[in-house]
Amino acid sequence: MTHASRRSNRHIRSAGLAVILAASLALAKWLPFASVRAQAADPCATTAASLKHVGPHPPGRVTARPGWKTETGEHDDRARHLDSIWAHRAALAHRRVLASGTSARNEDVGNVAVLHDAGDLVIAPNPFDLAGAALTFTPVPGGGYAAAPRPQAFRAAAGETLALGDDDAVEVRLPFAYTFYGQRYSSAFVSSDGNITFGEPDGVTGSRTVSRLLAGPPRIAVFLADLDPTAGGRIVAGGDASAFTVTWCGVNGFDSEDKATVQATLRADGGIDMQFGAPTALRDAVVGVSPGHTADFAPLDLTSTGSGSAAQGIGERFAAEEELDILAVARRFLSTHPDAFNSLVVFTDVPLLNRGFAIEYPVANAIQGLNTQVFDASREHGSAPGRLQSIEVMDFLGKWPDDPQRRFRGENSTLSILGQEVGHRWLAFLNFRDHLGQRSDALLGRDRAHWSFFFDSDGSVVEGNDIEDLGNGLFRTVGAVERYSLLDQYAMGLVQASDVPPFFYVETPTNVSPARERDSAPRRFVTFRGTRRDVTVDDVIAELGPRTPSAAESPRVWHQAFLYVVTGGRELDPAQADKVDRIRVEWEQFFSRATDSRMQSVTALQ
Repeated sequence: MTHASRRSNRHIRSAGLAVILAASLALAKWLPFASVRAQAADPCATTAASLKHVGPHPPGRVTARPGWKTETGEHDDRARHLDSIWAHRAALAHRRVLASGTSARNEDVGNVAVLHDAGDLVIAPNPFDLAGAALTFTPVPGGGYAAAPRPQAFRAAAGETLALGDDDAVEVRLPFAYTFYGQRYSSAFVSSDGNITFGEPDGVTGSRTVSRLLAGPPRIAVFLADLDPTAGGRIVAGGDASAFTVTWCGVNGFDSEDKATVQATLRADGGIDMQFGAPTALRDAVVGVSPGHTADFAPLDLTSTGSGSAAQGIGERFAAEEELDILAVARRFLSTHPDAFNSLVVFTDVPLLNRGFAIEYPVANAIQGLNTQVFDASREHGSAPGRLQSIEVMDFLGKWPDDPQRRFRGENSTLSILGQEVGHRWLAFLNFRDHLGQRSDALLGRDRAHWSFFFDSDGSVVEGNDIEDLGNGLFRTVGAVERYSLLDQYAMGLVQASDVPPFFYVETPTNVSPARERDSAPRRFVTFRGTRRDVTVDDVIAELGPRTPSAAESPRVWHQAFLYVVTGGRELDPAQADKVDRIRVEWEQFFSRATDSRMQSVTALQ
């Protein structure tokens, strides 16, 4: 299957699905469900090929295109700070401490802050330990849930087989009115990614994280992970007046031969039962429940009794690899340095980033007009309200070239990737009002947090391209990842709206050579045809409102600290501190050039 056809399968089918079903399957919009019954540990024995398939995509093996979901970095989620807070809180309960004699100490090597881990800066793996187990979530006064283990009791996977694609969701009618966090629902959305949502679907690509559990729609996450039923397995839904059950039967992980069998049952009394099949090699997942659109949560150990409260998500995050404790790093650094920094740039001596090549964690935002939420988690990170605003995790220093300017990842260099991660403090989330007067995200590409490949971003480090209009509907990319455009600088508070000239994107691109899509990483010398659509910053303001505070009120100095974390009781290699310092020095120069000298990065520690 082509990349384009895989992307076409990602549309959420709700009302549109009804038309397809009526025409091709002679079924009503709402699915009928057979009775369910308790049974032994194999819930999928009855899912024969003769079961009806609801939806346009029959199950079957599809060769996945490895790794196409991730490129330079990851910024799929504007609530990512919830991931780091959840991980930190969960880690505190069972913090791994190194042997006695290892000190938790900081030292400055010039303008590089070196933090020596003593078991407090790295989160140990949390292996998935629910294989063969069962849980029940019981409503409690106030609208929340209590979670507890229960005897294993799979129900037969009876009902309809849902023909879901990768990163897909379909709406189904429930056989009874179901109350979830105090709200009643007559239907639910079953996702291919091991979860059920209410009120709205969630089948988009992106990381399956705690922030997605909390900030997305109301959700029951029995195994929130990147599952791909087009590569193997099936998803079966059925119910009666007492219970509604969804079973993910041997569903493959994306680009993986490993499978997961899990089941969620919604009981008419408001409770939820979860069952987990045989051990799976898929080790990264989130299990829990959430009222949606919240930042309130309680991390639990689901093998013991836990509880929740009204408007609070509860659950557990499982991870196969160790990772950096972002909050602990920020707090440790600020315990010995002035609280005077807007962002922290963190390198490590071993790989600790398990998704993406580099990543930005938002900490606080008070800016309006950028299509981003207003929040402040700076106090959680050990900083005064609103002061620390982002953390850029660059991960293992050894994967970065000795020359920070050398291209090594497509069009990117170390400096341009750092420019992208720093840029995510403000960019790129802008919608606009299009020529039809409708809200549009056509400027956006990967994760809807980078510029689209077909947007003339003036070669922004936050992707898109510098696109030359050759006339007669022909275009060519001529530059990439070089600067912050004037539109970028408007979002950064460096120029007024009146300083931003009109810009354009190419609608319905065809004859793209070499092949690229909206979500693709920047690349020079790609030609394509399409319709030019001109946009102005006023179109952005018409949809999102003006940037507040304005450029006249926004800072021109961005205070950053460069950190190097030494793990496992090792001693500092001075050459590595020198390498971080070279990146730091050249970054100050790059940032000044990229902003047309309108903003300065100051990286002195004192």
